[in-house]
Amino acid sequence: MSLSDIQTRIHAAEEAAGRPKGCVTLIAVSKMQPDARVIDVLEQGHRVFGENRVQEAARKWPGFRETYQGIELHIIGPLQTNKARAAMELADVIHTVDRPKLAKTIARLAQEMGSCPDLFIQVNTGEEPQKAGILPAEADAFVTECQALDLPVQGLMCIPPVDEEPSLHFALLAKIAARNGLTGLSMGMSGDFETAIRLGATHVRVGSAIFGERPPAGD
Repeated sequence: MSLSDIQTRIHAAEEAAGRPKGCVTLIAVSKMQPDARVIDVLEQGHRVFGENRVQEAARKWPGFRETYQGIELHIIGPLQTNKARAAMELADVIHTVDRPKLAKTIARLAQEMGSCPDLFIQVNTGEEPQKAGILPAEADAFVTECQALDLPVQGLMCIPPVDEEPSLHFALLAKIAARNGLTGLSMGMSGDFETAIRLGATHVRVGSAIFGERPPAGD
């Protein structure tokens, strides 16, 4: 599938949901993809990309930004507090604020740096012990805490369990966001982004459907 195919499907999903065309941001997830594939998507004019790991983002994106104007980089993977400064220097948006220690670190660094990327709070809607994210029952208090730190929280993010119906998790995330006055919803990936758009996603994170499967490690 191509970038244009995904864009066409996003616009169709927006229309089917009665939402304005262009209201959903497509984040092309380029983690672990060869540079040649990323360059191909850049050459097609796309400028919004997502990376899981700060180290990989630091290797790839400063160089790409020298060649291509208007790149918007999103960090969408778990973020260690000791990588927060590097993430804030690299990224325009961080989707994985998920605990008080990280929020306080970002707030301190924002004061030092004089700026802060836009932020999404990751909610562990499936309450999976192996997965990052604030628990749903703690989400309201954590949103309030982040806002008290003057953090630019734009919305919420989730990754539904692979073996559960994603719409239930998208609906839960939307409900938590609405009662906290947040408009951003980062939800939906290659297999379920149309469902996410129907339930209010503002950002969808699509990787393999654009780039193809990631090469095996070591290739």
